[in-house]
Amino acid sequence: MHTYGMPTAVKPRNRRRTGGLPLLHQRRRSSVAITSSVTMAAALRGSLVTLVKGLSGPRWQQLASRPLSVSAALCGPEAPPARADATFKVTMVPGDGVGPELMTAVKEVFKAGDVPVEFEEFHLSEVQNMASDEKLEQVLTSMKTNKVAMKGKIHTPMEFKGELASYEMRLRRKLDLFANVVHVNSLPGYSTRHNNLDLVIIREQTEGEYSSLEHESVTGVIECLKIITRDKSRRIAKFAFDYATKKGRSKVTAVHKANIMKLGDGLFLQSCAEIAQLYPKIKYETIIIDNCCMQLVQNPYQFDVLVMPNLYGNIIDNLAAGLVGGAGVVPGESYSAEYAVFETGARHPFAQAVGRNIANPTAMLLSAANMLRHLNLEYHSQMVSDAVKRVIKQGKVRTGDLGGYATSDEFTRAVIANLAV
Repeated sequence: MHTYGMPTAVKPRNRRRTGGLPLLHQRRRSSVAITSSVTMAAALRGSLVTLVKGLSGPRWQQLASRPLSVSAALCGPEAPPARADATFKVTMVPGDGVGPELMTAVKEVFKAGDVPVEFEEFHLSEVQNMASDEKLEQVLTSMKTNKVAMKGKIHTPMEFKGELASYEMRLRRKLDLFANVVHVNSLPGYSTRHNNLDLVIIREQTEGEYSSLEHESVTGVIECLKIITRDKSRRIAKFAFDYATKKGRSKVTAVHKANIMKLGDGLFLQSCAEIAQLYPKIKYETIIIDNCCMQLVQNPYQFDVLVMPNLYGNIIDNLAAGLVGGAGVVPGESYSAEYAVFETGARHPFAQAVGRNIANPTAMLLSAANMLRHLNLEYHSQMVSDAVKRVIKQGKVRTGDLGGYATSDEFTRAVIANLAV
């Protein structure tokens, strides 16, 4: 005997009544209610879509295309968004030399990759008579608003014109861009004397030898002051150890010349040692700057993260860039507590290449990819970075500095062709 269509194995107690109705009737009523809810939801969705499509703006269009549901889990797996909901404003200062050409390459790649970044461009140059306090303030205002910038090298003339601090230095000090980070990483497919290099150079860049404090004490005698302070030395040391911790690095090496500059570099070294005690899991070493240069050439694999004062960092940045292909392939960035500026790791205007279409856009494009990662645009960052590295690894399109014959434009077009849009 079957009861309400159920098999005989089901005991009669499962036919319990609720509210005076058998369970089957309740299921039928629930089914009707669910059907009605679905119908109402579909009607509501149709009305909302009609309303939203009548409005303007990309955000509303995106909302109109999304399914309406009570729970995202009920809609099945959904692919991660490949595009950001908003556009990020970034300050751009092309600088001198080939800077404007490299920035053009960045803008072309971003346009082809549909990268949601809008640039506010300012031209600041001491050698092209496009520098003034007013223009500097405009750049600073934009940077303070946007918090993120891309910058080419602002060339500093050697002749003294009444102002010791260059616009480059004034920009860093106004924004307190105390930490310069250069990640020296071998490019897959491009062989150098030392392959598979992976080291980070962290440089304090608001004091030291670049303090712009010089004077002629007596005729023919110039005094140039090197400023080292405990606060800024501890700050850059903590930045280096924090960076090592966050990136899973195992060793920090402090670079100095305390055997000669016993007080100045001695204070820097003492500050680094004090901070190192707070990070017992990270190995701490010291090395004299001249020995560091030799060791980098002979055996760079012994280094992981290096931290150093201003001038030493400038020298080591360039030396290390030469180990993996030169100034055209190493990206860099500078940080303050609030702002981030992305640029090339080895700062050269490469003035002799201006207008010749031969500059290598790799460093600036990789720096742009790092900027996108900083903005949490991980998809676009990976897309740009992978495209650049793929072109270099293929070896068919390379600029002259990497032993090829391609122009800057040809390299840029090759990167665009390799974008996984």
